[in-house]
Amino acid sequence: MSSPSCLSADTVPTVDFVAVDVETACSRIGSICQIGIVGFRDGVEAFAWDTLLDPCDEFLPANTRVHGITCDHVAGKPTFADVHQTIGGYLTGRITVAHSAFDKGALTAACDQHRVPPIEATWLDSVRVARRAWPELPGHRLNALTRFLKLRHRHHDALSDARAAGMVVVRAIEHTGIDLKGWLQPAGSRPLATAAPDGPLKGHRIAILGSPRDGPLAHRLAAYGARIVAGVGTTSTMLVISNAQTFGRFVHAHSDYRRAEHLQRTGSAIEIVGEDDLIARVAR
Repeated sequence: MSSPSCLSADTVPTVDFVAVDVETACSRIGSICQIGIVGFRDGVEAFAWDTLLDPCDEFLPANTRVHGITCDHVAGKPTFADVHQTIGGYLTGRITVAHSAFDKGALTAACDQHRVPPIEATWLDSVRVARRAWPELPGHRLNALTRFLKLRHRHHDALSDARAAGMVVVRAIEHTGIDLKGWLQPAGSRPLATAAPDGPLKGHRIAILGSPRDGPLAHRLAAYGARIVAGVGTTSTMLVISNAQTFGRFVHAHSDYRRAEHLQRTGSAIEIVGEDDLIARVAR
């Protein structure tokens, strides 16, 4: 566990975004007893910082069962007020990723509790990112995502959770082609793919599994004349499996895949095809 002074805020490397996670001592959301912050640049970890904190509050057994931190662990540790300036140096003015709104709320409550200025950051919820990048998954809890993405992760350790939340965003950018700026925009503000008036896929209604409707694959297929639809329906002509699709059994478990198979069994001409095969076919 790093010391609060191991890397001063004025020496923080230039990063694209930071990720933060906190653990709390009790049901009061501002009772932060551990905080972890990780910076990312060009998809790679640039720095990591964490510390235990004296929450100036009680420890509830239910919370300790989650993260394993007790009052003995934080004896003599700094309070939130002691490290507020350091935390602000890492987060203020930066894109700050957290997995759900809990961490943002905890920091806000801790600032109020300790009568220190609020931390002003541009927040990005990695839960929302994950749901949009991988809608096929049955759940988007952080430990489930790290198993799916094959990331090393110690759940409910603030530094490990912060690192994992940041890597969810890194992998989502790689998976969808949507850059960090794009993820900060509301989903409805990103243009959906519009079918070209002509092309080898004209007349096709295509659902895509493993890539969003506003992603590069959708726009590429639309440029060939396809209409990109939200999901498999009775009028769909293709279900395209994206190259980025790495869900294994989740592919076959996804409702669109099962629906396409059902339509095939009942006489529909809908085709289930991989991205590479389809692109090779239309690019001839």
